Amino acid sequence: MKRPDEVLFYVGTYSPEEKPSIYLCGLNTGDGEMRIIQKTSGIENPSYITLNHAENVLYAVSEKEDGEVSAYSVDPGTNKLSLLGTRRTEGGAPCYVSISPKEDYVFVSNYSGGNVNAFPVNEDGSLGEMSSQVLHAGKGIREDRQEAPHPHSVIPDANDKRILVCDLGLDRIMLYRYEGGNLTRHGEVVLPDGSGPRHLAFHPSGKRLYCANELNCTVTVLEACEPSGNLEIRQHLSTLPEQYAAGSDDTAADIHTSPCGRFLYVSNRGHDSIALFHVDDETGLLKAMDWQSTGGRTPRNFAITGELLLAANQNSGNITSFTIDSENGRLIPTGNELEVPKPVCIAILN
Repeated sequence: MKRPDEVLFYVGTYSPEEKPSIYLCGLNTGDGEMRIIQKTSGIENPSYITLNHAENVLYAVSEKEDGEVSAYSVDPGTNKLSLLGTRRTEGGAPCYVSISPKEDYVFVSNYSGGNVNAFPVNEDGSLGEMSSQVLHAGKGIREDRQEAPHPHSVIPDANDKRILVCDLGLDRIMLYRYEGGNLTRHGEVVLPDGSGPRHLAFHPSGKRLYCANELNCTVTVLEACEPSGNLEIRQHLSTLPEQYAAGSDDTAADIHTSPCGRFLYVSNRGHDSIALFHVDDETGLLKAMDWQSTGGRTPRNFAITGELLLAANQNSGNITSFTIDSENGRLIPTGNELEVPKPVCIAILN
């Protein structure tokens, strides 16, 4: 099944329940060529997927009006997915799922429901009944996108004490503590009006984190202040080139740091690029360096493995691969692409 020179990865897509919606693919680590190995149907719009550390369980949200989150066992020999069970999220359009560092809880954010859930993880990786739920309230300044709360991502910190929720509708990053599966409010970070915080990426040092703001196409640098656990804003920077005239279709999407911590990448939809920032080793502040076309339309998500980056281009139905220059972080197209219908999330098996 898996070739010696391959890394495997799953792809979540926007697809109806009766059609293949989660794909198992292979990536040649030498030349960046990709192939489809398996397809899984039976789940509608698995727009965000994630694997546990042992890579024997995959969790997927079903982004639909009556939201759900599903757990799948991963066969150790074939990597075939088998459904362990599904839980309702009691909110519409769940768009993010994450796992606590101890892997005892799974968290889900519901974009149109305005709520965030916690589910205990059973011994076999399946999900127990919802243990806690918080509902956001309020709105932002943009009537077209911020008429209500829109939690977009939920990310546990490395200390396993709290979760950070980016709420695109409120221009806030909400902080919650979780003990015994119960979510309790800890604080919040207020971002500029109309920012639309979407996704977060921790620096490998754990001292800083970076927020991709969807609506105004910026990235925010935040620093963790101990022992309070609060976050302080250090910098805002555009994710688009200075000379580029942004339009209504331009929105920032995904964000990741390189494993070495020297580079930060953010995907831009509309501009259809991935922005490269250099990270100052002492301060963590950013300097914009380059923009690389993703070779497709609407790069909603991307992933890094070794010295390769994969970009999922939703509206052109393709995944493209790039080599990462280890000296300067620039992306070099391999010339390879893989056709997958509406790919929106990549989860790599390491």
